[in-house]
Amino acid sequence: MAKYAYPAVFTPEKGGGFSILFPDLENCYTCGDNMVDSLLLAEDVLALVLYGYERDGRKIPPPSDETGIPLSKGEFINYIACDTLEYRKMYNNKAVKKTLTIPEWLNEAAMAMGLNFSQILQEALLSKIQL
Repeated sequence: MAKYAYPAVFTPEKGGGFSILFPDLENCYTCGDNMVDSLLLAEDVLALVLYGYERDGRKIPPPSDETGIPLSKGEFINYIACDTLEYRKMYNNKAVKKTLTIPEWLNEAAMAMGLNFSQILQEALLSKIQL
């Protein structure tokens, strides 16, 4: 989980849209109807693909130097940044059930106070991983 920035090749399309390709990453491409749309979709696809690399334990290639990327007429390079942790928070927020063991006396004291075990565990985990 990290922050990344990769060069993307923008190819102008008819009607003002763009096709976007990340030459350093497999199957990392998208398109948008205009520049704003293209930039947002490029960030989204970059985060999705890099999240997949992280999840699968694949080696993430370093970003190329833009000077080594060949361009056709009208194409240009723009760096796109993303944060895979933020992507995970937005799209991988499904609750999972965990079984844990605590002493009976601690369970009874917490139950008597009406404490929410899930909430406390989430808060403790977040403080441990320092988010």
